[in-house]
Amino acid sequence: MSFTLSDRQFQFWQLRRDGLANIKIAEEFKISRQAVSKALLTMDEKVENTLLMMAHANQIEVERYNGEKGVLFGRSVPFNAETIVFVSAKHGVQVWYEQEGDCGSCTRYRECIELLWDFADELHLSLTKTDDPTRLADELFAKLRGMV
Repeated sequence: MSFTLSDRQFQFWQLRRDGLANIKIAEEFKISRQAVSKALLTMDEKVENTLLMMAHANQIEVERYNGEKGVLFGRSVPFNAETIVFVSAKHGVQVWYEQEGDCGSCTRYRECIELLWDFADELHLSLTKTDDPTRLADELFAKLRGMV
């Protein structure tokens, strides 16, 4: 199963992740609460399946996951590293490996910083200002572990 970030079901899922109650989502879209509940159950299954498929495809041993938050924690077998798979409304499904990299010389520095800040914003998490993607990722994922 797959989903696109423009699906109405995904919009419902994202609103619930933002803390909006099912009844408020139903009111906003002028549909029944039952329709919202059914859509969210379907979406939770799609998100969970996507997280688990990404873990399998990337040889990640799953520790725990939360479909409502769109986050999976595990350990990469080939890289022997802690790993997180997550669903971002802006960036899609992402796999992040814990590592100590040379971020200052990396060509993807800007993309990493943007991804981390955007995902923290999506989850309404405040982070310490830093220009070090490794430290930023450590803080973000530590806070996520507390939520999952």
